[in-house]
Amino acid sequence: MRPPRLLAALLLVLTGLVAVASPAQAANILTNPGFESGSLSGWSCSGGSVVASPVRTGSHALQGGVTGSDFAQCSQTVAVQPSTAYTLSAWVRGSYVYLGVTGGASTWTPSAGSYTQLSVSFTTTASQTSAQIYLHGWYGQPAYQADDVILDGPGGNPPTQGAPSVPGNPSVTGTTNSSIGLTWPASTGTVTGYRVYEGASVVKTVTGTSTTIDGLSACTSHSYSVAAYNAQGESAKTSATSATTAGCASTGLPKHALIGYLHASFANGSGYVRMADVPAAWNIVNLSFGEPTSVTSGDIRFNRCPVAECPNVESDADFLAAIKAKQAAGKKVLLSIGGQNGQVQLTTAAARDAFVSSVGTIIDRWGLDGLDVDFEGHSLYLNAGDTDFRNPTTPVVVNLISALKTLKARYGAKFVLTMAPETFFVQVGYQSYGGNGGSGDNRTGSYLPVIHALRDALTVLHVQDYNSGPVMGLDNQYHTMGGADFHIAMTDMVKAGFPVASTGQTFPGLREDQIAFGLPAAVSAGNGHTAPAAVHQALDCLVKGQNCGGYSLRGGASPSLRGLMTWSINWDRFYNWEFQNSHAPYLAALP
Repeated sequence: MRPPRLLAALLLVLTGLVAVASPAQAANILTNPGFESGSLSGWSCSGGSVVASPVRTGSHALQGGVTGSDFAQCSQTVAVQPSTAYTLSAWVRGSYVYLGVTGGASTWTPSAGSYTQLSVSFTTTASQTSAQIYLHGWYGQPAYQADDVILDGPGGNPPTQGAPSVPGNPSVTGTTNSSIGLTWPASTGTVTGYRVYEGASVVKTVTGTSTTIDGLSACTSHSYSVAAYNAQGESAKTSATSATTAGCASTGLPKHALIGYLHASFANGSGYVRMADVPAAWNIVNLSFGEPTSVTSGDIRFNRCPVAECPNVESDADFLAAIKAKQAAGKKVLLSIGGQNGQVQLTTAAARDAFVSSVGTIIDRWGLDGLDVDFEGHSLYLNAGDTDFRNPTTPVVVNLISALKTLKARYGAKFVLTMAPETFFVQVGYQSYGGNGGSGDNRTGSYLPVIHALRDALTVLHVQDYNSGPVMGLDNQYHTMGGADFHIAMTDMVKAGFPVASTGQTFPGLREDQIAFGLPAAVSAGNGHTAPAAVHQALDCLVKGQNCGGYSLRGGASPSLRGLMTWSINWDRFYNWEFQNSHAPYLAALP
């Protein structure tokens, strides 16, 4: 595979925001906006302090003391008027400084060596009477400074008592196939009740400090925040808490699985391995590859390796019998589509429909358990202006999502769906999305909308932690392939989630049982081969929270991490099964 290159310098990009009304009057309605009181009066801060230098104007400024586990947020909740346009601005200094409105618009700068102004506009909803504005840095970065914060627009009319304080963050008390139970610490002040939000929508209103959200679909992921309210207004929302309903169909995989690609249509210098000769240690076998008749046809074909290239290739009947034997032993056999040479661009509805039809034909012909999406190269990209991973508009992305959902619906809950993107298409989206952010390449982060749209149908995401350039992690440090550090940092991004470049949106992390990471089976299989001891160190960190080196997990330990993927079973056999013999027993011994 061709390793993508990432440009380290990113541009400051302002989030696109629309104001539908003008303020009735212009005024800064924040308390202590320049920190000239010499204190944090009016602000609620984690790791914040007031400093005398460096300042932009006056004699004081805010300093956010960022650490490896705290990005030093300072916030202030103010009364606002409904259906009214506001402009929020601040002068900031430092690396990765964010300015925004909780639950709404935001902007940021990756690097400001001197005071630089950030600005963002928003319009309150028809019932909104308060807004929480915030500033923060990012994990592991130096301290940031902020001064002269302005919220420009008319103030609200809080009565004497005022709105209640923000309640404590919710926690999950239990889940069923159709419900999620929540509880949270009470707000202070006069409280009439609590509103539970999923995104911007109220899904439950209660008078107590617990509730059950019901009517949900089985095996779906949700994220909830809570706000307290009374006759005078509503508090700011808590941080969001995520949960997944029960009822996820069992795929029959072990808790920690070994996943490998089998060269079923070519030999690639490593030699052909008959399906019947694949050792029992491999839990998922990805048949490589299904490829299109042309880049944009959507018509996928799976051709067995020809005898001229693979003299020991088995007959179709023996191949089919071996697949059935693997399945009888609890293994999963998938069709992998794409690879380095199989460019697939579903640019039209006709290509989408051809994809669904042809892939279904292959799955039925060989009785396969599902599909692996290994789109590389230029298969996925984002058109100009397509900046919301939650609502993509680029045809090659939209049509792929539609096709995969159709296949999932056709084959049901036990259909195994895996994806094997390169880091360029996933983690690099932290810095650049569709070229926004400075890379100039419209493919950056382009797998994110596909992963997000299929997150409730996705069995395993195993990003290729190889053939990659250095990639920035959540610690804002560049990590280089070939060692434990790279696998730890890249996998933590998938678990914790991350802000998507300069879009003002955050990609939510996946469930730990949906996450594995990929690496070459041997030195000849790809750039980024990792010694077994370093792979075990990465697993210890990710699964147990131990032996992480200098890295602090933002997503926490993942006891149910699905396992390891490798390219490929053929290369592992060529090197006397080093990968299998090193890692299968280690995975089996994990808690």
